Amino acid sequence: MRLQQHIGAVAALSGLAAATPIEVRDTHAAFSVPQSVPKPFVKSGPAALASLYGKYGKQAPAVVKAAAANNDGTVTASPESYDEEYLCPVSVGGQTLNLDFDTGSSDLWVFSSELAASSAAGHSVYTPGSSSSPLGGATWSISYGDGSGASGNVFLDTVTVGATTATGQAVEAAESVSAQFSEDTDNDGLLGLAFSSLNTVRPNAQKTFFDNVKGSLAAPVFTADLKKGSPGSYDFGYIDASKHTGSVTYVPVTTANGFWEFTSNGYAVGSSAFASSSIDAIADTGTTLLLLPAAVVRAYYAKVGGAVNNAMQGGYTFPCSATLPSLTLGIGSYKAVIPGSFINYAPISAAGTSE
Repeated sequence: MRLQQHIGAVAALSGLAAATPIEVRDTHAAFSVPQSVPKPFVKSGPAALASLYGKYGKQAPAVVKAAAANNDGTVTASPESYDEEYLCPVSVGGQTLNLDFDTGSSDLWVFSSELAASSAAGHSVYTPGSSSSPLGGATWSISYGDGSGASGNVFLDTVTVGATTATGQAVEAAESVSAQFSEDTDNDGLLGLAFSSLNTVRPNAQKTFFDNVKGSLAAPVFTADLKKGSPGSYDFGYIDASKHTGSVTYVPVTTANGFWEFTSNGYAVGSSAFASSSIDAIADTGTTLLLLPAAVVRAYYAKVGGAVNNAMQGGYTFPCSATLPSLTLGIGSYKAVIPGSFINYAPISAAGTSE
């Protein structure tokens, strides 16, 4: 499921154990980065959910783990299903890679020439060249709840996103990636847009691309305009008035954990009355799922005829003929409405596996 979202992420300063000198080209920039349209890629719903739990350092429920381990079915990505994943072209050391812009992590890691040929097959890879220099003694490693992960060495290199270039950007070159990553040949890595305190480079965390270039932008801001069924874009340095109606709503962000954390003030299912409730939330463009408190999930599926909490799938299933209600979430004074059609992740077969 993916909420069509337009997130205004206002920059905040964060300290690092060590900073690398960065040269930024094209000061006072404002630009838009379009999404690439990936080829169809198959995904397992339970595996995606297990991975999301792991991303936030939480243990996935036993039923989700079991479903992820046993479910070898797939989600069919039809040509219009662009919201399976969100990828954008980025120049890394002069080589163009399609990266997942992820507001839920803070590493810029890429498939690289240091990988085994079998792991890199089908991917565009980063090959350190004359513009790069190794960051001596630095390593990185990321692991997720579904068993996926990646690790490697770090180089300082030139990275260009849209109209802005940072030299001396920490580029995490993968030496090892799990099968879950290597099988998705459209995705060549991640560009983290959370706060730099989350960066996994050791012994010293490194700054994100946004932290390095925000001083050169016309305004220290980026937005994500991610759509269902068609490519969207990320804008840096400005807020495009043509991409929203009315005034932009701002809410306080808690940065203590390194995420874009905020508080939702309640929810409504379909035409039901709005229920005031304090819900801690994270704006995360790196996942297609929406995690909610159990009480909210139960209230939602209580309105869906035939819905059952299916242990085999690690979540709720419902008849394909069911009409799903909308879900409204309160964000400050704004009421974000998610159409019911956006909440249907994938069909399952009579055998109980994702099709």
